[in-house]
Amino acid sequence: MDALTVSAPRPPWNKGKLVGQKRPFKLKEIWAIRTRLQLSRRTRDLALFNLGIDSKLRACDLVKLRVRDVANGDRTAARANVVQQKTGRPVQFELTDPTREAVSSWINLAHLRSEDFLFPSRVHSSPHLGTRQYARIVDGWVEEIGLDPAEYGTHSMRRTKASLVYRRTKNLRAVQLLLGHTKLESTVRYLGIEVEDALEMAEQTEA
Repeated sequence: MDALTVSAPRPPWNKGKLVGQKRPFKLKEIWAIRTRLQLSRRTRDLALFNLGIDSKLRACDLVKLRVRDVANGDRTAARANVVQQKTGRPVQFELTDPTREAVSSWINLAHLRSEDFLFPSRVHSSPHLGTRQYARIVDGWVEEIGLDPAEYGTHSMRRTKASLVYRRTKNLRAVQLLLGHTKLESTVRYLGIEVEDALEMAEQTEA
């Protein structure tokens, strides 16, 4: 026999895993998570969840927010402007009243100063919440309301409000600006709207 040992082929990395875009949350799912966080008085998580939905920021940008990015003194701002790490381009987002209230409560509870990271890490090696930590937190929220974590993730947070805005307005340009995309084509692919709209039209058409 040949002295060389033939190793068994490795299984594909994505075997048994759901790949592709993560689903955005529906309104009822948003309220299910929000209500659980409110009832359990998880002040930080409520601020993180609300701000994640409102800001539409990528995980890498959300976890690096400082208090001064969203608050002026002891008042949470109605709008914020953040430079995106991936593109280097600024993007604006609004903070709704529930988000402003949640963020203010967290800042006061944690005694955060203007220059502090908004979501400090509980791990000593990192000054702010890491993207992996954030991902685990989101998975926990998803599991709590009975959804499959394989179908949702941190990108669900980014996609949710953009998807809701598009559904209500069909205004692609507005969604492009909200997400900070440089090309409209990127927004089309991101939302998957061509497929969704085609299915919606098919459902409304009788053969």
